[in-house]
Amino acid sequence: MKKFDSSLVCCYLYTITKYGYPPKAENTLKYIEEMHNLGFSSIELEGIREQHLLQVYNLRFEIKNKLNKLGMKVPYFCIVLPGLSSADPIERDKNLELFEKGCEIAQVIGAKGVLDNAPLPPYQFPKDIPVVRHYDEKVLQAAQFPQQLNWEKYWGDLTGTIRTACQIASAKSLSYQMHPCLGVLSATTDAFLYFADAVKEDNLRFNLDTANQFVVKDNLALSLIRLKDRIDYIHVSDNRGIKVEHLPIGEGNIYWDSFFETIDKINYKGYFGLDIGGAESDIKDLDLAYRNSADFIENRMKTQN
Repeated sequence: MKKFDSSLVCCYLYTITKYGYPPKAENTLKYIEEMHNLGFSSIELEGIREQHLLQVYNLRFEIKNKLNKLGMKVPYFCIVLPGLSSADPIERDKNLELFEKGCEIAQVIGAKGVLDNAPLPPYQFPKDIPVVRHYDEKVLQAAQFPQQLNWEKYWGDLTGTIRTACQIASAKSLSYQMHPCLGVLSATTDAFLYFADAVKEDNLRFNLDTANQFVVKDNLALSLIRLKDRIDYIHVSDNRGIKVEHLPIGEGNIYWDSFFETIDKINYKGYFGLDIGGAESDIKDLDLAYRNSADFIENRMKTQN
């Protein structure tokens, strides 16, 4: 079985696509083995909201032992906590405590950083924030906001919360990767730069995501150039530019020649996360999609070197 370069990361979306969202935390050791058998020595793992995150927390030393046994690493551990951007200070504080536990997991398993979606605005949904990976545009448009929302105060509270999260991560020598997606406050390059300027923490990074940024018409090459000092992890998948989807490389409309020429131009030396799949992408052979896309990136890296 071919082993891919350690700079290529099998994202947790592989597991999500196979087992649903969120996958059962108690099966994490099985997920690690499956990604190893696919040919990856670098993988993502996640803790998704309170219950799932705490289950992974309880498994952290077993996870570490499994990774060591298989010669694998988790460069970035995803801590999915939409409550960090709540308008309720009690909810934000509770999620900061969970974030710290997520950072403990990352530290135990030897990660370089933690990752979460960029903050949601303080939407109010009919019940709680839906447990979904991506928010449907119609659902977002129909969401309400707190009646007494004072945006200036909320913005100050939010950026202060993320500043605290960055400091928690930094104390454990971790970066805090902010992932762009539809509906969040840092879905584009401009939005992230605006947000980062307000937070003012050096370890706040941008997890460039080719598919998610392509669908919101963010120029990928320009994003790489503008954010080259803020990027050390890139999620890679293709997209047709019409809706949120995460396709194998070559099955969408992203112009990969320009992308990899710019990667070379900015002397990028970070990780590439293969982020392919999800119910929105209708992929028939998931294993083949990951292997072929990893081969594509490896071949481009060899060509440029």
